[in-house]
Amino acid sequence: MTVLAPPIVLDFEDGIDRKTLRRLRDRFLLVNRQRWERACSALTYRQQVVLELLPLAFHLNHPALPGYLDGSCPQGLAGYTPGNDVLNSARRFARSFSVRDQGLRKADLDSLFLMGSPGTLGHSVASDLDAWLCHRDDLSEQGIRSLERKAEKLSQWAATLGVELHVFVFSAADWRAGRQRAEVTGENCGSAQHFLLLDEFYRTSIHLAGRYPLWWLIPSEAEADYGECRRRLLECRFIKASEYIDFGAVPSIPDEEFPGAGIWQLYKGIDAPWKAILKLFLIECYATDTAQPLLSASFKQAVYQGQTSADVLDPYVMLYQRLEQWLLTNGAPERLDLVRRSLYLKAGLPLTRAGMAGDQWRIDLLRQLVQQWEWGEDRLSALDDRQRWRAEEVTGLRRNIVAELTHSYRLLSRMAREQHTQAAISANDINLLGRKLYAAFQRKAGKIELVNPGLVPSLAEENLSFHHQSEQGGEGDGWLLYRDLEDPSDAFWQPVIRRAGNLAELLVWCYCNGLLHRSTRLNVRAGKSVASVAELKDIVEVLSGFLPMPMSPAPREALSRGVRPLKNLLLINVAVDPQAHLTERGLHKLSARSDSLGFSGGRDNLVLTIDQITLNSWHEISLQHYAAGDTLIQCLKNVLAQVAMNPAELPEIRVAAPSRGHGSAIARRVRELFGDVLRQFFAGGTGPHPLRYIIEMDHRYFLLQFSGREPGFVALDSREALLAALLQPQDEYLPIVPDRHALRDEPVLKAVCAASEAGNIQVFWLLQGDRGQLWVVDEHGSLWARSVRAGHRNHLLGPLMRFLENLVERRLLRQADNLDPAGGIRCYEMVRRDARWIAELRPYQGTAVPLSGLEVQAGGVQQGDSTLRFDIYCNDQEFSVQEYGDRLILAVAHYIRSLRQSGESYPVYLTDLHLPHDLDPQLYQRDIQTGQSLYYRTRLEDALNRYLP
Repeated sequence: MTVLAPPIVLDFEDGIDRKTLRRLRDRFLLVNRQRWERACSALTYRQQVVLELLPLAFHLNHPALPGYLDGSCPQGLAGYTPGNDVLNSARRFARSFSVRDQGLRKADLDSLFLMGSPGTLGHSVASDLDAWLCHRDDLSEQGIRSLERKAEKLSQWAATLGVELHVFVFSAADWRAGRQRAEVTGENCGSAQHFLLLDEFYRTSIHLAGRYPLWWLIPSEAEADYGECRRRLLECRFIKASEYIDFGAVPSIPDEEFPGAGIWQLYKGIDAPWKAILKLFLIECYATDTAQPLLSASFKQAVYQGQTSADVLDPYVMLYQRLEQWLLTNGAPERLDLVRRSLYLKAGLPLTRAGMAGDQWRIDLLRQLVQQWEWGEDRLSALDDRQRWRAEEVTGLRRNIVAELTHSYRLLSRMAREQHTQAAISANDINLLGRKLYAAFQRKAGKIELVNPGLVPSLAEENLSFHHQSEQGGEGDGWLLYRDLEDPSDAFWQPVIRRAGNLAELLVWCYCNGLLHRSTRLNVRAGKSVASVAELKDIVEVLSGFLPMPMSPAPREALSRGVRPLKNLLLINVAVDPQAHLTERGLHKLSARSDSLGFSGGRDNLVLTIDQITLNSWHEISLQHYAAGDTLIQCLKNVLAQVAMNPAELPEIRVAAPSRGHGSAIARRVRELFGDVLRQFFAGGTGPHPLRYIIEMDHRYFLLQFSGREPGFVALDSREALLAALLQPQDEYLPIVPDRHALRDEPVLKAVCAASEAGNIQVFWLLQGDRGQLWVVDEHGSLWARSVRAGHRNHLLGPLMRFLENLVERRLLRQADNLDPAGGIRCYEMVRRDARWIAELRPYQGTAVPLSGLEVQAGGVQQGDSTLRFDIYCNDQEFSVQEYGDRLILAVAHYIRSLRQSGESYPVYLTDLHLPHDLDPQLYQRDIQTGQSLYYRTRLEDALNRYLP
């Protein structure tokens, strides 16, 4: 039975009694002493030293005490005289410690407090300690910096004893003015929740040394007249100003504080939910139930009424009682149940276990609450055995927590929008939290859901069984996860932990959620797949090197920027044999072609499936499975799209493949390909650079280039299709870059690509016997190729050079006023040197002498149906489309035959060609590319030569 002291009533109108004020102060100090003793009892013997020496370390700037900087550091706590027990503790800490009389001097420090959970039901050995160190208002800037450095050294010393200590340094004047230097509870929330934080301070603080809070002496009902009451107390000398510190009143919480305070609690609640949920509920309660007094006012009123029991005044108990009343009034029993679970788990006292660790007063207090809640032993046992919770149970609880945190975020965001610029938090900070919430809980395609955000210590399983769907008689390639299956046939009666479309997804989910670790016993029922226990263990080993778990939260700096990939792991051919059709027959291909993308004589692509695991800068983990179509190309395209958003920071690429089916060679080849492509497109940390990249794979070619920041691929089934694609017009110069294993059967073409350069028309030629090869790379990098019969260099090059020089001459005349004239023609012979082909410059002089022979020219005519036709001129004879229509080519061929006296058979060549600027009806093309002219020249020449003998 609690015995109450007589109530204390202060009437500022009728007069105040100094003796009554001292009695009131002593009553608060009695509560304070109980909390101090409880705070110490929650710590180990070594940790208690931190609380014992903390006031002395600031009061005396002594070299033997922890945190000492130098002799100039401010010191002296107002009115503080260390007791013998503190001095003895200091001597035990340092034998050289001795107290010297420093004479009378003005104290630099006003007060020292603990605040938060110390001395409450919610405090434990693992809890941190937040201390407020208040210096005098006129302390110099240099002195303040010295105090901050000393506070940091003391925190480092406390950490060596297993105590997480945070000391926040500021003055009461700065606090009242809202300009405190410190981020009082971390992460920039001091300015965002001034009154909410002061409300928490007044109801939870423990006075360690120095001046007492003036707030104690102002009755709750007079909070609105706080300033007048303070004036009377000081001016009428009812109290000494040197004995009290004034942080100001908390008459109510301004609406603009709720979004900021809630946002930061939500930010912390994502990783440590229990305490944050309680505070989030309180913020919502304060914001929506303004008729009830603040908890600090209720605490103060109880003390005035004579209540000094630390149990009754426990901040967590008072918090719970306020939330219970509010939630029951609003008919929210499910939310109340979450509050009760959060309080129970925050206390960390398993009541069903004999000999549990913890102070008896905490155990008794929690047991009283549980009895009020009418929780049975089964409910307590379930909560106490959190270390035995399975993934299914944690997932259910996580769902409730996510729903509550999401509700809080939406409520706070709405409040902030309604307050606009008055909210004590920026829109940027709200977005920052939204990103963290999104990264932690938002579902999206491929994202690995982390089901245990600090809810239970571990989800580790001793035994896990992975069953292919075909083992259960099902169709498809899905997988099922079981636990503790001694007999595989038991799977029909056992619950499935999780289902997934592929084995890698199931493995990554197990690994990231802590179910699977190196000591977990694995069982695999592969069905129609080729998975094995050894393969699973190899993948787990790879994952442990790629994603060390547990993973730390994403840093604030990363969340303040757009998301970007940090690293990718590509798992190749998981549970798949790339040569299964041969393995079944006991065969293995032998060939000089070892490229995994065009293996052996069959040019087989050995990359059948890819599982791309990505860790991004917001610490989201995602998995994308590629198993249909051109899997490697799809994966490469997605990686390039990721990188294009932030080319200055290329993600790490790791590749792994099972040992079967040339696994190490496959992994090496894929790693090599991705590295080469990224280097080409993003060299120098910029890009994507303009180029076209050729990949040869499985009898086909893939041409990759970017359109802006979007990568695109064109699949080409033959060499002819590749050459046609390379001849396509481009908006700018685009070099052609073959992959290191591409065009191995076309070494000369590969050398031509390597020798191309911007600014000129380049002609490459090769004469072998009576056959000649020609390649032209035009001013934009478009490539034209032609094979012709020729026995001499002039026969090979003459007609082409005559045609090109006519094009260049007309272009130069048209660009006479252009400061950037078109480039000239450079001619190269392809020669073999040291077992490789190179291009050697060979200036062509054949056209220096006027050429005789037939002049065959063509002019393009765009018809109304968007069909391009040609008028052809042979010497002075005109053959127009208007006159000959579809018989034009036949008529020209007949005319050319009539001019040949000897009846010899030899090809005809166009000497000039003019194309209209509206080749594409949708746009006007000011400059026609050389490659376009060569394309239509080839078409006309082939059409004419079909009719010539």
